[in-house]
Parts: sequence; structure tokens; C-alpha cells
Amino acid sequence: MIDWSTCKAVEQSLGHVSGAWYFRGTRIPAAALLENLEDGINIEQFVQWFPGVTANQVQQVLEHVAKSTAVTI
Repeated sequence: MIDWSTCKAVEQSLGHVSGAWYFRGTRIPAAALLENLEDGINIEQFVQWFPGVTANQVQQVLEHVAKSTAVTI
């Protein structure tokens, strides 16, 4: 499980997007990025398909996910 509370590119409000974490200033869930990348789209396509999300926000989310899911041995 990813702790989104430390990622500045996303926000959460119980009254928006059913309480899911979403890209700041939009109603687009952060999970939509991961789902679409899994389906094979690239970052440029995602930004085009989801107006309001910036490439910088996408980069911040991907960096946050990478740090959050890194395995330490």
C-alpha cells in the first residue's frame, strides 16, 4: 500500500473522488495513472487524455511510487 500523504502532486478530500487520492487541482485519481501505464500508454498520452494533469505531476507520482515500493534487504 502506498502512503500518498507525502506526495505533493496529489491530494485527498472525502468529498471528492470518493475519498481516493487524486492529482492536485483535478478530479483524476492517482490510480488512473498506474492503471493506464499498465495498459501500455505513455506519459505524454496520459497528460493529453487527462487535462489538468501535468507531466511534472506525473513524474512526481512515479518517483513517489518508486520510493514507496522499493525493497530494502
